Amino acid sequence: MTDQAYTVAADELRSFVERIEHLESEKKDISEQIKEVYAEAKGRGYDAPALRSIVALRKRDKDDVAEAEAILDLYKQSLGMA
Repeated sequence: MTDQAYTVAADELRSFVERIEHLESEKKDISEQIKEVYAEAKGRGYDAPALRSIVALRKRDKDDVAEAEAILDLYKQSLGMA
């Protein structure tokens, strides 16, 4: 490869790295904002782990959630926990 090709590749590589670094920074900022919302909810009397569970459930397909809950109920009944 020529020196120019290396320069172009280096410039492109630097661009990718800088974009990734920028996105990682944004991700960190958003993560901090999410923590603040959970802390605010906790301060208002809500259970943060329950909220996290609800958020996770809302991301999943309704049929998958129903199946997982049915299996959990079956296991709890088998162990005399229901």
